[in-house]
Amino acid sequence: MRHYLHNAAIWTAMTLAGNALAEDARTDWVTSWYAAPQPGWDSQFVLPMNVPAVLDHQTVREYVRISAGGERIKLVFSNRYGKAPLAIGAASVMVREVTFKGARQVLIAAGATVTSDPIALSVAPFSQLEVTTYLPKRTAVTGFHWGASQSMSISAGNVSRTAEFSKATRAEGRLFLSAVLVDALPGGRTVVALGDSITDGNGSMPDADRRWPDFLARRLAPHGIAVANAGISGARLLKDGMGDSALARFEPDVLGQPGVSDVIVLLGINDIGWPGSPFAPAETMVTLDELTAGFLRLAATAHVNGIRITVGTLPPFEGALEGTPFAGHYNPQKEALRLRLNDWIRGAGIFDAVVDFDAVLRDPARPQRMRAQFDSGDHLHPGDAGYRKMADAIDIDAIVARDPNARRDAVSARIQ
Repeated sequence: MRHYLHNAAIWTAMTLAGNALAEDARTDWVTSWYAAPQPGWDSQFVLPMNVPAVLDHQTVREYVRISAGGERIKLVFSNRYGKAPLAIGAASVMVREVTFKGARQVLIAAGATVTSDPIALSVAPFSQLEVTTYLPKRTAVTGFHWGASQSMSISAGNVSRTAEFSKATRAEGRLFLSAVLVDALPGGRTVVALGDSITDGNGSMPDADRRWPDFLARRLAPHGIAVANAGISGARLLKDGMGDSALARFEPDVLGQPGVSDVIVLLGINDIGWPGSPFAPAETMVTLDELTAGFLRLAATAHVNGIRITVGTLPPFEGALEGTPFAGHYNPQKEALRLRLNDWIRGAGIFDAVVDFDAVLRDPARPQRMRAQFDSGDHLHPGDAGYRKMADAIDIDAIVARDPNARRDAVSARIQ
């Protein structure tokens, strides 16, 4: 079984990227859980990071709900946005020791990721894993994953092999754990959900795994298909936001996933909503031509790499974030652009499938606004019922019927 090593430098060289993709397409591992890394920001930004700025001789415990199961797992740790090497002094999963090429410790270069040795741990679909990481040195948190829908525990000292974490403090988001891989069943593969806070699950019940990719995973699990959530709150299609643009991160966050066969894209609401708001007060509005050009680039990149791409229409957002310090996300001009973009997505004919999230979430009596029973309350993010409705709207028949070797054949043809 190949040892799969993610390295951020690979993504910058097309020849090396092609080789890595060819290896991924032949691997027996798939991504069963994912948290997309994103760079940290300073205090000038309108939102706090909600994680410690520095960790020193502390242990972090993260709770992850995998999608597909397997007889072995591997853990992936990211230092993609690190400015210095990241030292992991010890790691465990379900209090089982984790090693890296046989060693208990590992030093991850700035900009790189590292994958653990295979761990003999039989996991059923939707198992919750506790992954514990000890950081023995002073570690500045310059890369992480922001989000209020998931919390983690942080404790003093090295308690990586301790089951009880009663004296730990809680924080929101993720730190350096970025993926859990499982050895796949025959025909197993991964669907990547690429999006913003609506994909990342803002507005869902915290720590309950009720994002739309979670509900989709439950539909695909009987077919041995995993779902990797590559949503980032504040993500945008064209420009960097609370993370790199989707155009920039498509390669590491989608193509870089072992076993990926499909990507479902829901992006654009922040490209439309941020300009003129507290998130990007000096920006001018994006144009329809700019947005459609971005989607065309994503579709072309997906297809040349043998990936089936589904694109979602943007849900309604009238009243988004009203009454909060972030008001300004919505206005009639932005709404008109959302409608034009949705019409283009429905009729573009360049995607393998379209899922009409707008149609399933909007209020028939006021279609620019989300239906009340699907709204989390901020008029931008769905709640649990809305996320379930989104997952149910995705036609999984074509995903299930897809030849699991299709991507491997497409990548091989491109390399030749």
